[in-house]
This record gives sequence, C-alpha cells and structure tokens, in this order.
Amino acid sequence: MKFAVALLITAFAALNVLGQAPTLHIVTEIPNLPSDLYYGTTKVKPLRLRPGTNIPITINDSDFFVNQQYVDFLSRFPDQSGFDFWVSQTIPTPCAGDPDCIQGRRDNTSGAFFLSIEFQETGYLVERMYKVAYGDAAGTSTFGTTHTLSVPIIRRSEFLPDTLQMSKGVIVGVTGWEGVLENNKQAFAADFVSRARFTTAYPGGMPNLQFVNSLNTNAGNPLSQAERDTLVNGLDLSTLSRAQVLRAIAEDSDLSSAEKNKAFVLMQYLGYLRRDPNVGQDTDYTGYDFWLQKLNNHGGDFHAAQMVRSFIVSGEYLGRF
Repeated sequence: MKFAVALLITAFAALNVLGQAPTLHIVTEIPNLPSDLYYGTTKVKPLRLRPGTNIPITINDSDFFVNQQYVDFLSRFPDQSGFDFWVSQTIPTPCAGDPDCIQGRRDNTSGAFFLSIEFQETGYLVERMYKVAYGDAAGTSTFGTTHTLSVPIIRRSEFLPDTLQMSKGVIVGVTGWEGVLENNKQAFAADFVSRARFTTAYPGGMPNLQFVNSLNTNAGNPLSQAERDTLVNGLDLSTLSRAQVLRAIAEDSDLSSAEKNKAFVLMQYLGYLRRDPNVGQDTDYTGYDFWLQKLNNHGGDFHAAQMVRSFIVSGEYLGRF
C-alpha cells in the first residue's frame, strides 16, 4: 500500500553551515520504493497522512507496519492478497488491549518475512552464494571477552542490488512465479561467476577439483563425498558450468540449515536498521555476536530469544519513521 505523505521541515536555521543553508535532496535507495529526504546531512522525517484526512500514520499502525516488512525484506510493495493476510494477522483487536499479545502478533508477522519462501529463495540465497564464493569475514566482539568471530562476508552495499536482481518480478503465489524465480537464479549465478572478484579468486585455469574443494571449504564443507564427486565430474564432462556448481553448493540443504541463524541476525541489521552490523552506532560485531549467541542458545527460536521484538522496538528502528 502507498500512503500519502506530508513533509514537515522545521528548525532549518539551526542547521546552517558556515552561514549557508544546506540544500534539500532526495535519496532513493531502491527505485519505485519510498525515498528519504535530507536537509544537508539531516534526515527529514515525513508526516504520513491517510489519504483525504489529517489522520497520521505511524509504524504502530498494522497496515503501515506490514507495508514496511515488504519494503525491508522483499524490497517491493505488497501484493494485495499478501498485504490483506498479514494485516489480518497483525491487527491488535483479538488481543483485547494486552500489550504483550499485540507485540507478539507483530513479532510473528515480521519474523515470517525472513522465513518466507520468497526471501529464503532470493535474499538468503544471495547471502549463501557470497559465503560459498568467498567464505566468512573475521569480526571483533567484546561480548563476554574480546575475541574474533566468523561473520557473513556480504555487505549491505552488495546484498541490496544483488537481491533486487535475484528477486526481480518474483511474487510468490502469483501464477508463474516459479519460472520467474528460476530464470533469475540462472541469470544471477551466471553474472556472479563472471565478475572480476570471482574470476580473480578462481582463474579459468584452476583445476576443477580444486575449484569445487575451495567452494566447499568456504561453505563449511556441507557436501558429502558423493556430492562433491558429482560436481567435479560435471565440470570435467562439461555437463555443469561453474555457475551451476556455485548454485548447487549454495542451495545445499546442509549449508542452508547451518547458515540460517547467522543470516537471520544479519538481516536484523540489513533490513530493520538498514546498515551493516559493525557501522553506525556499532563499531564492531559485539551486538551481532550477542544476538547470534542468544538465537543459537534458543535453538533458532526468535520468539524465545526476543530478537525480532528487540529490533522492532529499538530506538534506532523507530527513529526511521
């Protein structure tokens, strides 16, 4: 759903730099989705009004909250049937004013977007392709004691455009979505292995066994011996391409299970907070480490870990709106 927006711009005189007022400019991160307005480097928060009224819309409203889940996780506006369903799941009426019940419904709705087929087969697959190709990055955390930990190597500046490429035109449930998704996967994998970063890491003359072993090692060794041999033989016989091998490992169910919690925590930052875990108010991966350990300790149950809830009630998240 698209909402009417009125912009309130105040106190500009206090923002003057060297006596010269900053300029207004629009930042559009994703084409065809809501843009941000800045006065110099200061973000101007919009006053959203319901069409034809002076009634404000806030992130506490079910319809706007659901709309934002589509934007943050699927990078698109909602389709009508999906929107209607999730609004019905999020409305507070059945909770009879119980704040914990209301928040629980919002937690369920938001968490469902990460777990949805659409995100798992687009954004999450992109994250796994980076892991297979380049392994993990090393991060520093002070949670408990100062230590290093392995963190997803993908950055938001990479994740966002690549996920848009993978998810283009995909709306799960719409007739033909499976074919659109499959075509996107094939095109994205072919593009990914043609990039300079990939061809530098894996020159064309690299033996096929070394190529597969390297990808498998980066992925945490999810392949069985038989699976590895099948991929190597496919390259040797030219029945498989490098793109197909990369995708086969990225889509391996063992890798998907092993990486799930790490990707879930990562998306709290990339989606809700629109930043990498070690930038902005975080200078390292202490926050990421805290939530990953908490999610792991609760067996991946984001309700028990209170992870989704903590992010969507955080000042940083609410400060976006």
